[in-house]
Amino acid sequence: MGFNITHISGGERMYEGQIITYRLNPVPGIPVNWTTEITHVKRPSFFVDQQLTGPYALWHHQHHFKETDQGVEMIDEVNYAIPLGIIGRFANWLFVGKRVSAIFDYRYNTLKKLFNK
Repeated sequence: MGFNITHISGGERMYEGQIITYRLNPVPGIPVNWTTEITHVKRPSFFVDQQLTGPYALWHHQHHFKETDQGVEMIDEVNYAIPLGIIGRFANWLFVGKRVSAIFDYRYNTLKKLFNK
């Protein structure tokens, strides 16, 4: 999706109220700005990012971390909605849902390569 972070307020260390801006291409050839806010942080257990402006009518993403015997388990809980009513629901069925899944598949595979050594 050409997902690029363009700004992180307050530096790299995450905190409640932190604003992160991105540039992405949810549809090939159509760049979109996206702004999220870190709304909750409880180290080392979880944090939440929520869309302020961007391509979704709603984006609420919980990142949970749990220590296990094998290392750290990471669980994402994402709730999102597409704008434009029935057209948005059709777009979600047709390609948006697949693109959202692809984001997390990519992250899963990247983390697996980094940490399964």
